[in-house]
Parts: sequence; structure tokens; C-alpha cells
Amino acid sequence: MEIESPTPDITIAAAGFAALGSEQRLIVLLALVRAGPSGLSIGALGEATGVTGSTLTHHMKILAAAGLVEQTRQGRSIICAAIAYERVHGLSHFLLTECCADADVPCAEHGHG
Repeated sequence: MEIESPTPDITIAAAGFAALGSEQRLIVLLALVRAGPSGLSIGALGEATGVTGSTLTHHMKILAAAGLVEQTRQGRSIICAAIAYERVHGLSHFLLTECCADADVPCAEHGHG
């Protein structure tokens, strides 16, 4: 089986998966997804996840660069929110569209089709 060289879709997916490649970043993103569109203040996000200070700032920067979250200032607070539900869904879809592509047995027989 030969896999084609990286395409823009592969590059975009790799960046998204890289941003999710940390247990702490997954915890942060999950907390923001659970909070819904109103998000959480940086303090509340830290309390909810146990990730605080410069570590939280670092993870938020990576998630924001991947287009998964955003931070906005509301008065003296910084509000963090998940913004790319469709992108997270797209990452899983990216993998599943290749399910059984080179297999002798169709995906439908594995419950993926």
C-alpha cells in the first residue's frame, strides 16, 4: 500500500491533530466544549481543568493557532471559548473517510459505512 505525498488536507489535519496531541490540551478543549459558546474565564478554565498560569497560556496559544479556540477580552477578564466544533468533527471525518479503503472487506461490515 502506498500513501500519496502530503496534500493540503493532510497538512491541515496534521496541524489539528498536533494541537490535540497533549492530554492537558484535550482537557482544556473538552472543558471549553462543555461550557458551550459563552466559554469560560481564564480563571474558571484553570479551576475546571487544573491547568493554570503559563502552562494554560501555552496550551491556549497552541489551540488558538490551530483555530480550535479563541480568547476575547471582556472588561478585565479574558474569556476562552471553543469555536471550531466543525473542525474537530472534520478531523474525525478525515480519518473515517479512509476507513477500509485498501481492505478486502467493505467498511459497512465493520459498522463504519
